[in-house]
Amino acid sequence: MSLSDPAEVRAHLIAAAAAGHALTYSELLEHLGYGFSRPKMRQLCKTLGAVDEQAATRGEPELAVLVVRQSDGLPGQGWWMADGGAIHGYSGPWVGPEAERFIRKLQQVAFDHWAMAPDEASG
Repeated sequence: MSLSDPAEVRAHLIAAAAAGHALTYSELLEHLGYGFSRPKMRQLCKTLGAVDEQAATRGEPELAVLVVRQSDGLPGQGWWMADGGAIHGYSGPWVGPEAERFIRKLQQVAFDHWAMAPDEASG
């Protein structure tokens, strides 16, 4: 398993989306066969960007929004800085209740899409 393989990471995220839940960075790294470390997390974040670029070209909802910090259940700073909120017209805080509502809406889009179309995961 490889942290730099978008297809591998995508498969785990689609499974989580179809099940209706987010994954922490640690959980996703564990699914990929790695323990948590900052360098591994940074490498994973680069791959998450590639996963979302591919999703956009397929007309699918983003998946990186499903990867969250254990501490507050929100994506990390890298997601926000990569225009995660801005591309959706969100300019609010990256933490707190407003951010939580915004993230839950985006996650629900992925949950709904993959709950209805899990067979697309292989595409």
